[in-house]
Amino acid sequence: MLNIDSIENGIVIDHITAGRGMRVYELLELDKLDTCVAIIKNARSSKFGRKDIIKIEGMTGVDLDVLGFIDDHATVCVIRDGKLAEKKRPHLPKKLVNIVTCKNPRCITSVEDVDQIFNLVDEKSHRYRCQYCEQLLTENA
Repeated sequence: MLNIDSIENGIVIDHITAGRGMRVYELLELDKLDTCVAIIKNARSSKFGRKDIIKIEGMTGVDLDVLGFIDDHATVCVIRDGKLAEKKRPHLPKKLVNIVTCKNPRCITSVEDVDQIFNLVDEKSHRYRCQYCEQLLTENA
């Protein structure tokens, strides 16, 4: 079994649905960090069968809207001095601002420099629509 060291100070994003860890990594822009980031894919989970985990050394905050959009079942564990200091659960955001882009070429967002805004229209199926052109978000989170 693979062994990944624990972190002294930072964040552990746990219980990410298996296969969504890289999407979390991309949308949180973790590649821009100058710190150690560990991505564990398809780890065994007694609760879910398989899960992804991301460990970020030295980071103390994460955009819960981005995380809630991708996977509202994930948990964010803040680690201080090697101990769990805080545990957070993201919620499905009602509005996404500059997280994803509208794919409609006729949308005003494709020609004007305006915020990309999507509103939640169906909580059960996690569906969002562009605020400007009503295009349904087809991007697979």
